[in-house]
Amino acid sequence: MKSDLAVFEGLEAGQRETYARDLTLPERAAIGVTTLGGLVFVLCTIAPEFARSLGWGGFLAVFGLTGAGAVAWITLTYRGTQPGIRHDGVFFEATKRRSAFTYVVTVLLCSLYCSLWWWRDYAPASLQHLDPLAGGIAIVDPLARVLTGGPADGWFFYGFLYTFAVAVMGVRMFWKYRHNRYHIARTISVIWWQAAFGFTVPGLLKMAGEKDFYFTYFWPLKPDYLLPWEVDHMITATSLGRAMVLWGAGMTFVAVPVLTYLYGKRWYCSWVCGCGALAETFGDPWRQMSDKSERAWRFERISIHSVLALITLITVGAWVHEALGRPWLSDGGSGLFWKWYGFFIVAGFAGVVGTGFYPVLGSRVWCRYGCPQAAILGILQRFLSRFRITTNGGQCISCGNCSTFCEMGIDVRAYAQRGENIVRASCVGCGVCAAVCPRGVLKLENGAYSDRFDGADEPLAEVLRAIGVRSRS
Repeated sequence: MKSDLAVFEGLEAGQRETYARDLTLPERAAIGVTTLGGLVFVLCTIAPEFARSLGWGGFLAVFGLTGAGAVAWITLTYRGTQPGIRHDGVFFEATKRRSAFTYVVTVLLCSLYCSLWWWRDYAPASLQHLDPLAGGIAIVDPLARVLTGGPADGWFFYGFLYTFAVAVMGVRMFWKYRHNRYHIARTISVIWWQAAFGFTVPGLLKMAGEKDFYFTYFWPLKPDYLLPWEVDHMITATSLGRAMVLWGAGMTFVAVPVLTYLYGKRWYCSWVCGCGALAETFGDPWRQMSDKSERAWRFERISIHSVLALITLITVGAWVHEALGRPWLSDGGSGLFWKWYGFFIVAGFAGVVGTGFYPVLGSRVWCRYGCPQAAILGILQRFLSRFRITTNGGQCISCGNCSTFCEMGIDVRAYAQRGENIVRASCVGCGVCAAVCPRGVLKLENGAYSDRFDGADEPLAEVLRAIGVRSRS
């Protein structure tokens, strides 16, 4: 079978115009402005002292130019087009399939995460002064001093870059999905939660002398918020510590089950979570790259639940270890396993692989294969939730758009062809499958258990019987 590139090269010149066109002068200008901002960023990266001397001028030159140029390019690309999702020729565009371009982007993203997570801890002492992020840190330093009251560090730089990417690519989402109120609303939601509670609020807390707490993350996605030493630190070190501990525990044990029961995992994964925010905005151009094979599905079920089991064991073990007076490891040694979990899972899996490989593996690598929060939400969604995607099989024309653009690798078309509702643990309820369907076959709904699939009431009945409550029959 020919590769996408071979097929593209075999197209007649007239056919190629469907997928490639000459850029207009305004589009070239937009690209030029974005490129200029990128060049200033590279210059600042090479010469951190120069970046520091520029102050706000450097910050505005880098992010003002790249942001304005990118937004202009997005607007020019979508303005004047027919509302609706354009998915023709998606696998023929070098920026949206495995190509030299996407592999270069992958290397750059992975390099960013490696520098962020591992450079300071593992680079040789003789090379520490060559911190790859020093220039970026210098660029955002003026903003850090306003928001946090102190100098910028690698995490502040990353947090701003992350939020910047979500906001700029969020503009693309507004244009791309301007015909669909659901996608406009959820894009506004993820931008708001990331900008407010994923970036601004932690900075303000730091300025006030409090812990830079992230209210949109909780155990097990943010496992340290329920680890004994972290809980003890929050309670004793800050005036808001107890409220933070109560918030984290309340979200983990109360809000997550209740909201997932009502709305499925989409309330978090596609509307609140910062990981989902980046995936749904910055990662949207590569959502079609997700593996749809049965082999990938088998691996997904093993990997994601293995990570959940691992962090659960670490958390329980840490509390038991502390409660028994740290009998097995020396003082402070109870964090040993958490340290290695942070190295391999948080940094390696969620960071380097989970985000760095967006361009070649799709936008939900971490969410699909590793996120323990998604694992819990998925179990609840599969067995104890009112959420489902209904299908009208009689209207399905088997075009395959729904399966192609499912970032979680679900073969949506197979369900639609059989007229079966889609109730999958991995589904994040993004709704793109319904948006790209030309016949309105798919619909996201919340309803009674009996409407989800045959025997859907049975898991709930078992739970109710276990706690001594008579179930409906």
